[in-house]
Amino acid sequence: MGYPSLRACISDLERTGQLVRIDCEIDARLEAAEVQRRVYQANGPAILFTRVKGCRFPMVSNLFGTLPRTRFLFRDMLDAVRHLVELKIDPSAFWKNPWRYRDVPRALWFLRPKYVRSGPILDATTTIGALPQLVSWPNDGGPFITLPQVYTEDVDRPGWRHSNLGMYRVQLGGNRYEPNRQIGLHYQIHRGIGVHHAAALRKGVPFRISIFVGGPPAMTLAAVMPLPEGLPELAFASALGGRRVRLIEGSSPPAPIPGEEGRTLLAADADFCITGTVDPTLQLPEGPFGDHLGYYSLAHPFPVLNVERVCHRRDAIWPFTVVGRPPQEDTSFGAIIHEITGPIIPTVVHGVHAIHAVDAAGVHPLLLAIGSERYVPYAPRQRPQEVLTSANAILGQGQLSLAKYLLIIAKEDAPDLDIHDLPRFFGHLLERIDWTRDVHFQTRTTIDTLDYSGSGFNEGSKVVLAAVGPPRRVLPTQLAGDLGLPPGFDDPRVCLPGVLAVASRERERPDELNRFCESFHPGDPINTFPLIVLVDDAEFTARTLNNFVWVTFTRSNPAVDIGGIGEFTAEKHWGCRGSLVIDARIKPHHAPPLVEDPAVARRVDALGAPGGPLHGVI
Repeated sequence: MGYPSLRACISDLERTGQLVRIDCEIDARLEAAEVQRRVYQANGPAILFTRVKGCRFPMVSNLFGTLPRTRFLFRDMLDAVRHLVELKIDPSAFWKNPWRYRDVPRALWFLRPKYVRSGPILDATTTIGALPQLVSWPNDGGPFITLPQVYTEDVDRPGWRHSNLGMYRVQLGGNRYEPNRQIGLHYQIHRGIGVHHAAALRKGVPFRISIFVGGPPAMTLAAVMPLPEGLPELAFASALGGRRVRLIEGSSPPAPIPGEEGRTLLAADADFCITGTVDPTLQLPEGPFGDHLGYYSLAHPFPVLNVERVCHRRDAIWPFTVVGRPPQEDTSFGAIIHEITGPIIPTVVHGVHAIHAVDAAGVHPLLLAIGSERYVPYAPRQRPQEVLTSANAILGQGQLSLAKYLLIIAKEDAPDLDIHDLPRFFGHLLERIDWTRDVHFQTRTTIDTLDYSGSGFNEGSKVVLAAVGPPRRVLPTQLAGDLGLPPGFDDPRVCLPGVLAVASRERERPDELNRFCESFHPGDPINTFPLIVLVDDAEFTARTLNNFVWVTFTRSNPAVDIGGIGEFTAEKHWGCRGSLVIDARIKPHHAPPLVEDPAVARRVDALGAPGGPLHGVI
């Protein structure tokens, strides 16, 4: 049976040696986040901060810090949930092997939430200012909840069956928020909460929101699951947690929770719950915030929640994580989500065998896919056909539609290729791709809200790079002789076979991409490298695979920052006869990258020194 509470989960982790207590005082401003980053990078345990400076609530982080620990948390029901997914793909599988699916009826029993009159969440009330004021990065606009479970309902179809439980950024203070009365909500386009918000506006009723923090860990994972619209996250949380989610509806002592125009729900077993309504006439600046691309997302107007009540259980613990340049703790979320939902992808996008949103590139900037190429089965594969159809379908699917670079290949060309093997995937594509034909742009479209490489807020471009057929070239693995770089470009470094990083020293010149490409002809030796990336620091870019994908795909806007040697446009199709060149330099309009506070880093160094509470952990 799954955990009934966060405290039960923490006790189990401590009993099994997977959690460490820090009993010295830790500041929620910057220090706790720096500890979390260090522990995660060290592949360390969960951390319980028992003394938080200026706050009576303890904090816990790194609960999901490793994939094995994430599996451990859901060990009782993980197989059953996987089996449910298998049966959704192929219901007839049950009759082929009923014994394999013997755990499915039990999981089905837990799917429906259970309404109760009371629960631990009603033990006490507090204020926003009394909550842990977690600040993760020096230039963050204020304290944030980093593991919120934001619950909303459809006013046209009230009830849990059409509800949404999502993990949307919540700013507790700072900027122009009225202390203890207003908090900021940041949610990106294509999110379920936006559909509910629009329905409330259309109907002219208050948009009610409940924010849960803590509780059974299945609720946290459910809030980040990319479930199809119409499949409530509460049902998933119940199945994965091995117990029905308990909800309190309507009113609670000592005073009614306003709900005349709509229902207000509390999760009975959460550690904290904030309830309120969104003012449809008000937006206030939210942010900056150090985000998952590795840069700050800047301040922009976003909805404001008018806080009505803050409830908590008597033994409440505040769970948190740190968002920043990947990998971070949320990498484990992505891994477990892939394990559970990966097999269902071919049923959603026909002809697609696998999709991988590359975590090290910030997830949305780089998407890899393996499709089928079956349009002309009786002829040799010569050019992308069906995979282009699949690419368009992928870019029409929910959060996948925010992808900026989509690289797709044909399974028939390499049946055993693992989509998570990035070097092999890049090598396979670069051996086959024809830059005169296989580059397909979408311009002036939507990209990730948090991506500042585009031409405006939520605005940028996309590109599909598709490769099928036999290899066209052998990829060089080292430099051979003088490449004849033009003035202002130097320090060429091989990042991967066929991939060259070149440093540009003229950082203030916006036309460097064109100047570089126009300095060469398709027959020049540099074209043995099919992909060239212009960067600020070539040594850093080539140092690790993660550096290469992070720099290349977070710092470029395809339609603006892709050029080529011997480029041309024919019938409105762009291509190049030599190397493809990506300008991945930091541009003036980009958001600043995340940098730790040196003084805080020194304090955390002391925690890991001999005699410190984290010696041997970080």
